[in-house]
Amino acid sequence: MAGAFRAAYGTGPAGIWAAPGRVNLIGEHTDYNDGFVMPLALPHTTLVAARPRTDGVLRLRSAHPAGASAPVRGKGRTVELAVEDLRPAAVGGWAGYPAGVVWAMRQAKLPVGGADLHYDSTVPVGAGLSSSAALEVATAFALNDLYGLGLAPQSLAQLAQRAENAFVGVPCGIMDQTAAACCTQGHALFLDTRDLTRRQVPFDLAGEGLRLLVVDTRVKHELGDGAYAARRAGCERGARALGVHALRDVGYTQLPAALARLDGDPVAQRYVRHVVTENRRVQDVIEHLDAGDTRAIGPVLSAGHASLRDDFEISCAELDLAVDSALAAGALGARMTGGGFGGSAIVLVEEADAEAVGKAVTESFAAAGHTAPRIFTAVPGQGAHRVE
Repeated sequence: MAGAFRAAYGTGPAGIWAAPGRVNLIGEHTDYNDGFVMPLALPHTTLVAARPRTDGVLRLRSAHPAGASAPVRGKGRTVELAVEDLRPAAVGGWAGYPAGVVWAMRQAKLPVGGADLHYDSTVPVGAGLSSSAALEVATAFALNDLYGLGLAPQSLAQLAQRAENAFVGVPCGIMDQTAAACCTQGHALFLDTRDLTRRQVPFDLAGEGLRLLVVDTRVKHELGDGAYAARRAGCERGARALGVHALRDVGYTQLPAALARLDGDPVAQRYVRHVVTENRRVQDVIEHLDAGDTRAIGPVLSAGHASLRDDFEISCAELDLAVDSALAAGALGARMTGGGFGGSAIVLVEEADAEAVGKAVTESFAAAGHTAPRIFTAVPGQGAHRVE
């Protein structure tokens, strides 16, 4: 990274920072409903080499030719912007994410100026593994150190979320940025998105003879296309109709009565049912893990997929095939993860069955004429940090 930075900008960086992608164990589309989530950081990271500038110029460059962590205008191109001129929706493509972080910091009256930033990443883009949050959080951590801001990881995550919401225009919740900023190695992160209280939950699958597979379907999705926003709007409509601040306020035992009150809005009914039952599923997973019964979370994961598929309607043929073929091959549980409409599924398997289950999923994709999936093991990694 230091060499690439020097080649791009003619001098060495002041430092290098990293932020991970994430996979969400359980708790999908609950974060913008003030609910519960349980992500874990992946060992896949976005790296940024950075140096401050005193002239108010922001220069952004990537090692990759396309995607959320690379220039849309081609490999090797430098995006140059004036920080004084940054405005929401004015910067397109991948550069909007780091530019949005600079904008959000300046909007918060933080003393952030220009910088030279060079990125590289191993987080798969479009796989539902939060490559955009990794990009934002790596940028936020770098600027925090470069400008001596002294902000805590959670505060940096909130600034990164504001960048994505207000600058890029994606109405995401706080989960992805918090996972990238606050996860710890060997743990899943239980996060209450209402008050941002966090608990690091030990998650040593290998020690229990288990493995969590990630199946990247290689079906790319774009959360800014309106589908994500439509789901959020439907949830908010349901909350208004029920007279609550957020769907978090609808208890599991209150669900039948809530659904009856939404009888004239079947879409809101389905969205409410998903969010309320998904919050319960997060609590169920916590209880199983606390009791030392990790295998019991498998059926909870599978139930989550059915809810995302049928009630939230954000799955797709490839995701359903990955889940169904994994379960048929003996997986303990499986579900799609991420925003939906493509991306990845997670599969909980016995260590001894991992190879056979992965093979079954790959063969099912070949038989259906789909592009071969990318399958790897999720190992809980470290949150954002300075590398050097």
